[in-house]
Amino acid sequence: MKKQRRTFSPEFKLEAASLVLDQGYSMLEASRSLGVGETAIRRWVDQLRSERTGKTPVSKALTPEQQQIQELQARIYRLEQEKDIFKKGYSSLNVRRVQTYALINRLRESQPVEMVCRAFGILRSSFYRFLSNQRKINQARLQLKVQVCEIFRQSRSSLGSRGIRNILLNRGVSAGRYLIRRLMRESGLISKQPSQHKYSKSSVEHVTIPNILNREFDLEAPNKIWSSDITYIWTGSTWGYLAVVLDLFSRKVVGWSFSERTDRFLILKALNHAWFCRGKPKDIMFHSDQGSQYMSYEFRTKLQEYGMKQSMSRRGNCWDNAPTERLFRSLKTEWMPKTGYRSVSEAKIDVGHYLMNYYNQIRPHQFNNGMGPQAAEEKLKTVSTFC
Repeated sequence: MKKQRRTFSPEFKLEAASLVLDQGYSMLEASRSLGVGETAIRRWVDQLRSERTGKTPVSKALTPEQQQIQELQARIYRLEQEKDIFKKGYSSLNVRRVQTYALINRLRESQPVEMVCRAFGILRSSFYRFLSNQRKINQARLQLKVQVCEIFRQSRSSLGSRGIRNILLNRGVSAGRYLIRRLMRESGLISKQPSQHKYSKSSVEHVTIPNILNREFDLEAPNKIWSSDITYIWTGSTWGYLAVVLDLFSRKVVGWSFSERTDRFLILKALNHAWFCRGKPKDIMFHSDQGSQYMSYEFRTKLQEYGMKQSMSRRGNCWDNAPTERLFRSLKTEWMPKTGYRSVSEAKIDVGHYLMNYYNQIRPHQFNNGMGPQAAEEKLKTVSTFC
């Protein structure tokens, strides 16, 4: 039968070692009186002698003082482990250094700064440098922030950091996109750009008017290809209809009209506006969808009178007229009120301001490398006269 190993409590070990150190017993006498091996008695005596000199043992202590020290050490170790858990959890939140400084600034009201900085692994000097920088006013940064807010309000909350940066560059102000994004975040500015929309596709062309453009949207000069389309806008008690004519070279709106009726006169007015405004040009391709207004006898006769060649998108395929569709999307998501306008006159004034002022003159276009349509045409330095 296997002999069971005996265990002894710290109190028993202390009494056994005290027999030798305090009461004059020899190792052999203490061993025989307690029925314990002499090697164990010698080990306990050595441990007690070491503890009385102030040394904390690795194993369980015998004296109450050293036992209390071991309990405090275990508690300190456990607190360090718990602190590491919170520190690792805080760092996993990907908190920025500025946010950490702000938290330290709040906690220092109830705790010493040195202790709080040590808990977050931050140098106290770095925190005080942050406080001193906070008290300084960066005039250049403040002026840039004012311009960012101004441009954002001018766009009716539609531009993001990329668009604002392009407008600033056009004004001669150099600023990084990420700095602008940070300033927008500090000011609570959120762009209202919509998500992408999936359109259906079709390959059916008009019987007599083919798709000559065939999505060749990149041109080398203005007054070569115009595109047009019609959209509807709520005007308080009824629908209003907007027709635009776009020059595909710079995506500039060269003609538009607004009416309560969507008939051939709506698009004829927009065409006449564009033709007279651009100096009565010749040999232009006019592209549109297969709407009945564009297939009307009056409109096709007017195109022939102006010397224009007609092109039409395939049925149900809006990508064939993507630039004009993109203009309407920008108008409705970036500029128009969500509930529409209160009257036809209000809609006409505000839409006209967007098309001829903000869209043509100010709004940056990725297609024009961040410039507006008017600036893109002026950069070309052509001899022709544009309006």
